[in-house]
Amino acid sequence: MAITSIGDFTTIAGATVTGAEISYRRHGEFRGNAYDNNVILVEHALTGDTDVTEWWPGLIGPGLALDTDRFCVICTNALGGCGGSTGPSSVHPDGRAWGSRFPALSIRDLVEAERRLLEQLGIYHVHAVIGGSMGGARALEWTLMYPTFVDAACIIAVSARASGWQIGIQTAQISAITRDPDWHGGDYYDICDGPREGLSAARRIAHLTYRGEMEIDERFGTIAQQGENPLGAFRRPDQRFAVNSYLDYQGRKLVERFDAGSYVTLTEALNRHDVGRGRSGLNKALYSSTVPTMLVGVDTDILYPFHQQEHLSRNIGQLMGLRKLVSPVGHDAFLTETRQMDRILRMFINKANDGAEPTDGFGHDPEGVWNI
Repeated sequence: MAITSIGDFTTIAGATVTGAEISYRRHGEFRGNAYDNNVILVEHALTGDTDVTEWWPGLIGPGLALDTDRFCVICTNALGGCGGSTGPSSVHPDGRAWGSRFPALSIRDLVEAERRLLEQLGIYHVHAVIGGSMGGARALEWTLMYPTFVDAACIIAVSARASGWQIGIQTAQISAITRDPDWHGGDYYDICDGPREGLSAARRIAHLTYRGEMEIDERFGTIAQQGENPLGAFRRPDQRFAVNSYLDYQGRKLVERFDAGSYVTLTEALNRHDVGRGRSGLNKALYSSTVPTMLVGVDTDILYPFHQQEHLSRNIGQLMGLRKLVSPVGHDAFLTETRQMDRILRMFINKANDGAEPTDGFGHDPEGVWNI
C-alpha cells in the first residue's frame, strides 16, 4: 500500500481537510501515458479498503476477469476511511485525532479526492472505473463529474440517489454508534477504545440489509444457538437464536478492523448521494452521461433493489447493458457470486475495449440475455 498527499482538501459544503492523504494499491504494470493507458479503477464499498484482491477474490489477477497481465488495477481508500486515507482517526495538524472536527463528506467529495490522487500520480485518464454499492455510487459520480476522464464504467448494486428507506436504515446505524456512551461526540480516540457496542449494533443492522431474506431464513430460521435456549421463562441476552449469534459475530469482526468515526462519515456520505442534486434532477443528470456504462443488480437485493438499477438503465445516456445477478445472497452477491461476476466483468471489458462487441468471456454472444 502506498500513501500520497493531495494537499488541503475543501469539501463541496465548504469545510477543509488540511494535508489530506489518500492510500492506494496497484496490481499489474502501468502501460501507456497520462491520457491513454491501461488503468482500471476499482471502487470499494462502505467498509472496504485498498486490498481489492482480498475483498473481491478470484476476479483480479493474471488471466482473471480483470487481467493484471493486461491491465493496471488501482484501488484507493476513500477519503474519510481508515485504511490509510485521511479520516476521523487520522492525526490532525495539532497532533490529536481529527475526531469530531473531521467534516461531513459527499460521494462527490470522495471522487474529487480520488481524482486529485490520480493526477498526483500523473494519471489524467483511465480505461474504466468499476464499483459496487458505495463504490458504485462513486463510479456513477465519476461518469458525471469527469466524463472525459473515463472510457467506460461498470456500476453495480446502487441507485441514482439514496432513497428515503436507505437514509432511514443508514441513519439508524449512525444513531446506534453516536448513542453509545463511548462515542464522546466523536472525540473518543484519546479516551477509550471507542463505541464498540454501537459499531457492532450498526453492523448487525447493516448486515441484514446486505444479505437476502431467503438466505438468512434458510440458514437459521428459528434454530437456537447451540447450547443456548432463547425460549426460557425470561429473556436473557446470552440465550440467543442462531441468527443472533451470527450477527454478533459479524459485528465483532467489523469492530476489530474498522473505525466507528469512519463508519459514520462514509454512511453519511451515502445518505447524501443524489446525482440529480444541482443538475436539474435525476433523469436529466443521467441522460447527460456520455460515458458507456454497464449496470449490474441483484434480484434479491434489499438495500438497493433491482428496480433502482432498472431506473438507471432507462435513463442513463450511454447504456452498455443491464445485467442481473441471480442469487439468494442479496446485496452482497456482487462480492460472493464470483462465477457470475467473472462473466459480467469479462463482458464489460470486452465491450469497453475499443468498442468491441460484448461476449460472455467464453466466445458466446450474450445479446438479449439479462440474467447471468
